Amino acid sequence: MTVDVWLSIPPEEIEGLPEGPNYLFWDGGDEFPADPADCAFYVVPYMKSGETGLRPLPEMRSVEVVQTLSAGIDNVQPGLKYLRPGVQLCNAQGVHEASTGELTLALILASLRGIPDFVRAQDKGEWRGGFHPALADKSVLIVGYGSIGAAIEDRLTPFELARVARVARSARTTARGPVHPLAELPALLPDMDVVILSTPLNETTRHLVDAEFLARMKDGALLVNVARGPVVDTKALLAELESGRITAALDVTDPEPLPQGHPLWQAPGVLISPHVGGPTSAFLPRAKRLVVDQLGRFVNRQPLRNVILTTGETGKPEN
Repeated sequence: MTVDVWLSIPPEEIEGLPEGPNYLFWDGGDEFPADPADCAFYVVPYMKSGETGLRPLPEMRSVEVVQTLSAGIDNVQPGLKYLRPGVQLCNAQGVHEASTGELTLALILASLRGIPDFVRAQDKGEWRGGFHPALADKSVLIVGYGSIGAAIEDRLTPFELARVARVARSARTTARGPVHPLAELPALLPDMDVVILSTPLNETTRHLVDAEFLARMKDGALLVNVARGPVVDTKALLAELESGRITAALDVTDPEPLPQGHPLWQAPGVLISPHVGGPTSAFLPRAKRLVVDQLGRFVNRQPLRNVILTTGETGKPEN
């Protein structure tokens, strides 16, 4: 019997889809393309609200795979309670590393070298020179060392850093050096000039960056968040920014989208980009390759890639 596959990219735009399934396009519109009960493989719409992606899940009684096109799965997890045991949830590892790594580097360089001030001066036709810190000779800490954290380090490598330290949920060794467990984070923070957050959002990392975390950061340090907004306690961050002790570059915020008039917009020493780490020209080619590969495995009953969890089972992904 032919099964339905819901794609959030038009199937006619994806070369190499395996034969067999009935491919249907749904990108979060009001009308479903078919009965959700018949869907076996669901590709969640990208860059839509969490509520949008969750909407068909209570009716997806036959679904076997839920595939996100985002690196994080926090927007989908609330809907997993509606699914029967054995459904595999897969993320988009391999899709966003290039784009997020690029943006992370751009945010660091722009913040350290004073690019926002140059743009404001240009708008006024003013020539404002000055002395700014370089990335060279800095110590950098990457909190969350999965594939995106590793991609960020790849892009930092040519910049003559003094040191790169890595932190994940548990300790391990990589080709580039040791990854410290989360328990060692407090001891690492005081020596770091730049602290990058690239960790998933879960109960362990929600408000990981609280007042105590921020107080341990060295004077003049830069906090860069390309993870999820709630990894940072916004109130605690505002207090540190307003004191002028640290600076920040944020691609994600809490709340998000950041409402007009929110104090973060006017806080000193902060650069904000509107959650654009993933949506670039690099997204579609990589997303299409992932979908084709996963569906080929699904049709041929081969093990899927990027399985973060299976409903009815316990376990935490490494990061």
